[in-house]
Amino acid sequence: MTDPGLGTNEADRRATAAPGRLDTILRYTAEERTNHWIVALCFVLAALSGLALFHPALFGLSGLFGGGPWTRILHPFIGLAMVVAFLFFGVKEASHNRMEPRDWAWLRHVGDVVNNREDRLPEVGRYNAGQKLVFYAIVLCLTGLLLTGIVIWRAYFSLYFPISVVRVSSVLHAFCAFVLICTIIVHIYAAIWVRGSVHAMTRGTVTPGWAWKHHRAWFREIMTHAANSRPRSD
Repeated sequence: MTDPGLGTNEADRRATAAPGRLDTILRYTAEERTNHWIVALCFVLAALSGLALFHPALFGLSGLFGGGPWTRILHPFIGLAMVVAFLFFGVKEASHNRMEPRDWAWLRHVGDVVNNREDRLPEVGRYNAGQKLVFYAIVLCLTGLLLTGIVIWRAYFSLYFPISVVRVSSVLHAFCAFVLICTIIVHIYAAIWVRGSVHAMTRGTVTPGWAWKHHRAWFREIMTHAANSRPRSD
């Protein structure tokens, strides 16, 4: 059974990333990679500028943005750009991030995941349960940051809200930012830990061996599409 979120044309493109060869599989298109790195750049800038505004001990980071006033001006716009960029990425990837029974089974084997005993894990599709939880955490955090950010955006919106709401929103904004930063740290660590993941997001391709080891159900879908779309010799 093929993934309903994986169209035939998309599957064919991924299976034929290297024409005439089966030593590479397209995992991320150029559009997906560009979108990912735009979100990543916005996250770094938003995190640095946010930390500069969070505590006096970190105010020195404002020098990266031209000083305190410019940091306060740029931070919300950078955050807004991050939300918009992730929206494009998230809408496209949402169908691949639905939790399935095999994902709950994968989570029950988290000890095997940590100890790199992948032979004991159930087969997973394009993303495993850990990656899906990261996706949901990012969605929730960005939603919280957007809503609370609008309330505390002094130049445009904060004057429309009671001071008590602004204060509570400031705390929730900081909390969402903290959770998001921790989530991204885990995301980066996992990408480095699983060898080949960084290459997939920079060059776009993975080897069949990588796909078979880490995302076996997805590999089967790609190979099935490739076999079905291959012209018959007779």
